[in-house]
Amino acid sequence: MKIDAETIWADVLKIRARAPLVHNITNYVVMNSSANALLALGASPVMAHAEEEVADMVKLAGALVINIGTLSPRWVEAMARAARQAHALGIPIVLDPVGAGATPYRTETTRRLIAETPPTILRGNASEIMALVAAEALTKGVDSTASSDTALEAARQLSLAHGCTVCVSGATDYVLAEDTLIRVHNGHPLMPRVTGLGCTASALCGAFAAVNDSPPAAAAHAMAVLGIAGELAAACSAGPGSLQVNLLDALYNLSAEQIAARLQLEA
Repeated sequence: MKIDAETIWADVLKIRARAPLVHNITNYVVMNSSANALLALGASPVMAHAEEEVADMVKLAGALVINIGTLSPRWVEAMARAARQAHALGIPIVLDPVGAGATPYRTETTRRLIAETPPTILRGNASEIMALVAAEALTKGVDSTASSDTALEAARQLSLAHGCTVCVSGATDYVLAEDTLIRVHNGHPLMPRVTGLGCTASALCGAFAAVNDSPPAAAAHAMAVLGIAGELAAACSAGPGSLQVNLLDALYNLSAEQIAARLQLEA
């Protein structure tokens, strides 16, 4: 599996040309920012969470992104139903276990969703990934209390147990699947000051999974693109407020030359 600046750019061009529909069942906090990020990259977002329509919406999508950030029983059932439909149709599923480990409800809900319908890509921060394996692992709200490298063993266990690609985000992003380990070093310290950029990462994983049949490549491409866009945005931002706006512009204007100049990836 080849992953470099050329393969990343090839996928960006595919997204811009095809505008794949990415069906998001996501949280109230990030609906707007995730949709705008997908649009800026070139994908077509839809935010639909009603249990009565999710199965029909999935039929139209190139990828399904499930984000448990704002849970309720009806949303959980909608997530489960959408995942079953996506699996039946061979549509890639990205699961973001926001805040797993913070409360038993979040942890148990995520474990149920994974057990019933294993995702194609599981993307979370270190605390979230570890909480899905070890009951004693805790998160601070929805933020990680651990660095991404500490979750590698938990990520391996989840990948092997459920046959999925696991992406652990942090200062270094790790993508694991079977005997594959990819490290992405792109990003900027200002990015964690903007709420929901982890959720944006999951949404972008959906866009790349819609055009790339390799889940590890799709996840690595998404993390690299977001990290590079974050670096470009931070270079012209005074703080987190302007970073949000500039990040959308960076995704929209992203070029092959910028990817080639900035990519920091070990595969």
